[in-house]
Amino acid sequence: MSIRAVMRYVVHRITEHPDTDVTFEAECLHCKWKATPADDSATVDVECMSHTGRSGHSGFRRIRTSFAMVVRAEQRPLPRPRDP
Repeated sequence: MSIRAVMRYVVHRITEHPDTDVTFEAECLHCKWKATPADDSATVDVECMSHTGRSGHSGFRRIRTSFAMVVRAEQRPLPRPRDP
């Protein structure tokens, strides 16, 4: 008796988790200033521009945080071979 291994390859994709929000943040590259995290990138951008107006600092690290999940990619099933 012999043992056979069957290997199946399944295509996957990564996507944002549907039950979570995206968070935007920013921090100044010249000092320790940080923008208040928000779920809207425009809000954080306005805070950065205000910081530039007050301090003259023009460099920022922008951070976008999201949660992801890997799921099987939806594919059409392969046709079954016909018996001879």
